[in-house]
Parts: sequence; structure tokens; C-alpha cells
Amino acid sequence: MLTHAQIWRAVDLLAQRHGLTASALAKRAGLDATTFNRSKREASDGRPRWPSTESIAKILHATSTDLDDFMHLVQRPRSGRLIRLLDFARAGNGAFFDEAGLPAGSGWDQAAFPDIDDEHAYALEIAGDAMMPLYRDGDIVVVSPAAAIRRGDRVIVRTRRGEVLAKELKRRTARTLELRSLTPGHPDQIIPETDIASIARVLWASQ
Repeated sequence: MLTHAQIWRAVDLLAQRHGLTASALAKRAGLDATTFNRSKREASDGRPRWPSTESIAKILHATSTDLDDFMHLVQRPRSGRLIRLLDFARAGNGAFFDEAGLPAGSGWDQAAFPDIDDEHAYALEIAGDAMMPLYRDGDIVVVSPAAAIRRGDRVIVRTRRGEVLAKELKRRTARTLELRSLTPGHPDQIIPETDIASIARVLWASQ
């Protein structure tokens, strides 16, 4: 029997095989870029949404993949460690993190990623184009709260006001955090340390 999770995982694996995000795979197939976003995989009431036969046919054609090969991806055993996954826009909700900035609570999805040593590592899915050209809609970033952070590292910063920022660490003092924008032309940002809820280094991105 085919399951909802198997079909969607096969779509993700097909994208990874061709060095694409799910969003980029959709665009290559002539579909809307958001067709395979994780937010489209469940209805607002939690009911599963399945990819259409047409969308599957289009991505198979776009990647020169036959149906038998796709079914091998459907039936492929899971590999890698499961880590928590959350929409970037929801990461400002403190209910998903404890006081130390570690992932907590319910409402997280899961995704498999190999070679993640931090047991508290989590993944965020980018929504929208506000972080282009570095991060695009549908990209996934894996974040480690335990990793050491140095100047020049890309980081995810959560403020006590509920903001979530993807930036480059420019400088950190006892009083302030200086951040460089990842979007050309945007100004640097200085945040008082007292306003920081957590800061974690980006280990990997699915660009």
C-alpha cells in the first residue's frame, strides 16, 4: 500500500537526486513553485493532501525519470537521522523552543538528514522570496544550537519579540550583536544582547 508520506518523500528524493529543492523541481516541470511546499501537503484541518497525477507526470518528464524508477524511490527505506522541521515563519513562536533556544513542544514536522551530530539540530523551511538570492522559497536550512559561532557564519537569530532573522554574524560583544544582511543593499543590524532569545549557526542549506 502506498502512503502519503512515501509519495511525498519520493518527490523530495527525486529533487535531491537532481540537485534541486522541491520548489526548483516544480519550476523545472512547469508547475507553480509552491506546488510541493510542505505547507501544501496537509490541509488546514490536518487532512493529508496528495500530489496530483499530473504533477507527478510532469516532474518525471522534466527529469527523464520513468515510473519504475520513481516507484523505487517510493519504496526506498528511510536513511539519515530524523530531525525536527518547522516553517521559518512559525519559528518566532516561543512555544516551539525552550528557554535555552532548543526545539521543544509539539507541532514540528520531521525530515531525514545524514551526518547531523547535534542532537538538538533542527530544520527551517524558507517561505517567500524575502531572503533571495541566497535563500529561496522552499529551501531548507539545518540549524545547530550547539555549534560554535564565529564571524562570517550564517546564523538564525530569534528575538524576544518573536522575530526570526537569517543573517551573517558580523561582530558580537557583551552588549550587542551585529548582523550583516544576506540580501544585497539591505543595511546591517545591531541588536542589544538583552533582546536576543537565541542564536544558532546554519550548518547546511538545500540551495
